[in-house]
Amino acid sequence: MMPTPTHLPAFSLCVYCGSRLGTNPLFEAAATDVGTWIGQHGGELVYGGGNAGLMGVVARATLAAGGTVYGVIPKALMDRECALTTCTELHVVDTMHERKAMMADRADAFLALPGGVGTFEELFEVWAWRQLGYHSKPLGLLNTAGYYDALLTFMAQTVDAEFVGAWQMNLLHTDSSPARLLPNLVQQAGFGSSSGLARKL
Repeated sequence: MMPTPTHLPAFSLCVYCGSRLGTNPLFEAAATDVGTWIGQHGGELVYGGGNAGLMGVVARATLAAGGTVYGVIPKALMDRECALTTCTELHVVDTMHERKAMMADRADAFLALPGGVGTFEELFEVWAWRQLGYHSKPLGLLNTAGYYDALLTFMAQTVDAEFVGAWQMNLLHTDSSPARLLPNLVQQAGFGSSSGLARKL
């Protein structure tokens, strides 16, 4: 039986990241830093419920720092024993569409760490929803060790080609430092400073 949170989290941050650790140890270190920051500031991690790779790292770091973890995982992955069963709340759903919708609804802001195709797809979906006005939640990209340099160069090319507007690029807050990016996202979501976060009711 999952433990029940005794208080509302100060904020809910949805994190998209890889189910692998990647080759650079800085990726794991960044995921640890993100989870630790969320936990230390009384926040809630919203993520895909996995135990492997950076997903597991950020979730375990959040829990270790006193935060809560809201995981959503499809039954097919649950059946493969890929879930982190120590999540504060773990929801098992039938489809990836349900998973992404639940995560997006729960979150106050979105953050992408290094990852693969699934991470890219999740980031671009909520980015597209933001530009279309389906939500007004802030979006962040943690560019650890220059992982996303090539992607950002390509996106600049799409602006030059006039398929993407500069205003659309400005919707994505990019930084290499969790200590700078996380407070910015939380404050953009409408919460107080990192020293006095309080969830809106």
